[in-house]
Amino acid sequence: MIDSMKHIYLISVITIAAPGTAWAQSASTDAPASSDGLTVTGAMRLRYEVIDGQARAGFNRSDDLVNLRTNILAEYRRDSVRVGVELFDSRVWGDNPGTPVTTNEVNVLEPVQAYAAADFDGVLGKGTRLTLTAGRMTLNLGSRRVVAADDYRNTTNGYTGLRADVVAPHGWKATFIYTLPQVRQPEDDAWIRAARIRLDRESFDLVLWGGQIARARTIGAATAELTFFHLGERDSPDRPTRDRSLDTIGGRIIAEPRTGAFDYEVEAFYQTGHLSTSLAPTAARQSVRASFIHADLGYTFARAWKPRLSVEFDRASGDKPGGAYGRFDTLFGMRRAELAPAGLYNAISRSNLTTQGIRFEAAPSKRLDWFAVYRAMWLASATDSFSSTGVRDASGRSGDFAGHQVEARVRYWIVPQRLRFEFDGVLLAKGRFLREAPNAPPGSWTRYGSFNLTASF
Repeated sequence: MIDSMKHIYLISVITIAAPGTAWAQSASTDAPASSDGLTVTGAMRLRYEVIDGQARAGFNRSDDLVNLRTNILAEYRRDSVRVGVELFDSRVWGDNPGTPVTTNEVNVLEPVQAYAAADFDGVLGKGTRLTLTAGRMTLNLGSRRVVAADDYRNTTNGYTGLRADVVAPHGWKATFIYTLPQVRQPEDDAWIRAARIRLDRESFDLVLWGGQIARARTIGAATAELTFFHLGERDSPDRPTRDRSLDTIGGRIIAEPRTGAFDYEVEAFYQTGHLSTSLAPTAARQSVRASFIHADLGYTFARAWKPRLSVEFDRASGDKPGGAYGRFDTLFGMRRAELAPAGLYNAISRSNLTTQGIRFEAAPSKRLDWFAVYRAMWLASATDSFSSTGVRDASGRSGDFAGHQVEARVRYWIVPQRLRFEFDGVLLAKGRFLREAPNAPPGSWTRYGSFNLTASF
């Protein structure tokens, strides 16, 4: 375990130093985003996280970790043209060989964004706007369930290529992309843990293209959205893969929360294509048939603290013996906003999961917001590994109930817009499957907590 005085020291440093840094820089960076000239913004997030009763197979039963993520974005704007560069630096301390540390936690001095963008009014007709972006960029598309720039995780997803955004009259919007997702480097475990600098790479061995079309007020106040993405993957000389060729098509209807009214969202994806049965170059190819659905219904009460109560349902298919491969691949989607934190916990994702939950959230003031969620979880397929735990019973004899999960988050602006505290906690009561499967870690409970300080400028 990491020496507790080290934790206190690191947290004290950012608490004392960060506000001064943020305020000192604010004088030159508070100009509106639409103003011409150079703007520089950024954030530094320090996290201490701890887990007891790890639910994932193959890692320390109890562990803790210090994470630090720093990002600085410099953007120059003149008229309708923008050029920007964003540097990410993600590091951890206190790990040992049994700590789950990968490029999800470490990515040192990486220019995740280096782009040029321009707006064109009226080129596609009266009242339209076309925005073209080229270079390295982050993407948050639609619900962010399949393409996102992960925010809770210590590192983020980057994409290199082209993006086109169209805004048209009558509530129409569209986004189209052709990108090479950045493969975070290095991939060697020793180099990752040593925080060695190596630029991420992109190549035509991994390609993501597709887009989304949406129209506001299609069904009453609800927005309708159609999605299609193709992921193409193949082996490179030093990186064997599952050779995925996946087409993901989906649709979404969403009515955003409003005070004193019901809101709802339904999104479904169907995934088809093929992949290799293993990383071996001679592995057989297998067809893919997988699916995902999310639905929620909520109500926001007419109170000053904006309380909202909602019920949720998610199902991501799992693989079953024989026939097509059935495990849903969430591609580059985020998980924190709906399912659970990443980091040392990282047990729940959109694969082989059926879950129902109830969520209560509120924002009592501009400085404070919080939510709490209870969910029960099952395996969609009793013979596949559960979600992202790696726990599996190929015989199916351990049943399909994974457990009960309670999670909560509290955020508070210590210095408004400059320094924010965040606590995230998870309590998992393991069900029969997570207790009895052949490779299930021992114990009946998983407890996770993270303490975060984010300084912004």
